[in-house]
Amino acid sequence: MNLLLLEEADFIAADRVVLRDRRLVHMQDVHRATVGDNLRVGRIGGLMGNAQVLRLEAHEAELQVAFDLPPPAKLPLTLLLALPRPKMLRRVLQTVAAMGVPKVVLVNSYRVEKSFWQTPFLEPEAIREQLILGLEQARDTVLPEIVIEKRFKPFVEDRLPAMTAGTLGLIGHPGDYPPCPRGLDEPVTLAIGPEGGWIPYEVDLLSKAGLQPVQLGARILRVETAVTALLARLF
Repeated sequence: MNLLLLEEADFIAADRVVLRDRRLVHMQDVHRATVGDNLRVGRIGGLMGNAQVLRLEAHEAELQVAFDLPPPAKLPLTLLLALPRPKMLRRVLQTVAAMGVPKVVLVNSYRVEKSFWQTPFLEPEAIREQLILGLEQARDTVLPEIVIEKRFKPFVEDRLPAMTAGTLGLIGHPGDYPPCPRGLDEPVTLAIGPEGGWIPYEVDLLSKAGLQPVQLGARILRVETAVTALLARLF
């Protein structure tokens, strides 16, 4: 991790925290911290800053903290993502958090297996765990908003048009479509389908909601690769 993220429960005073979990292990095994060392820290949902190690024991560390830096700006993006397979979901959540996506809507699709919706990785705490890992990697403190929409058609017809209002709506989809634009500075709503892409019916509904298909070329990419490639190209 490149940033120790601090929870409200870690604070024993306004400028003191005590760590006892995996962050302590990371301090010991990776940072090889000793008393007096300074580490980068961030308060979840708040500012970033520095911490000095005041006390370091086998099962507990006490740090003095000070915060003075805002987290990096988020991308002007809402990501609409067909639910990936469970193992890939964890990696994608880390990626979107690390790349600064502020809002992700996980939706159903014809090619999303029903069993994917039963995974324990969709539990709020499991989602939060992966987002935290992404924030630690990128030195950010603000958790993305994750919305779950299990019914594709009602969501796209009833709620997506309002969500895309005032944004450039795009569908990442292989085919004979215009190339994905580059280097944008305007708000974007981006829909990325499952393995194999959206079916034509879904592309049609998304288009009626204000999104237009774009492509990255002839190669078919895994979802996690497509997410990274599209975000890097757009922004």
